[in-house]
Amino acid sequence: MKKVITYGTFDLLHWGHIKLLERAKSLGDYLVVAISTDEFNRIKHKEAYHSFEHRKLILEAIRYVDEVIPESHWEQKVQDVKDHDIDIFVMGDDWKGEFDFLKDYCEVVYLPRTNGISTSKIKDDLG
Repeated sequence: MKKVITYGTFDLLHWGHIKLLERAKSLGDYLVVAISTDEFNRIKHKEAYHSFEHRKLILEAIRYVDEVIPESHWEQKVQDVKDHDIDIFVMGDDWKGEFDFLKDYCEVVYLPRTNGISTSKIKDDLG
């Protein structure tokens, strides 16, 4: 079984997120999604509308997602890859190069962002 992992806050879920999850899942058989905890978001100075538990509940309902785990600090990615026997690490291409250090542990894939939608755009449009 080929296992894939991706990371994010996944707040204000939109069709761009769904397309990312669909494409990530298509690379393997089992998709693990690590979502930032509320405490980690505070450390990153990132404000989420939905709590960690609510974002987890939403993601667990998506058919492409097999497992949701917490992301509580930047440094946990290597351990997550090892602990979950991950074959492919996936992120949006706006992070291109940032996670190349994981290539020692698994394949690293940067997927293109979905044009025309982002959480920032939603916030700006509602502004």
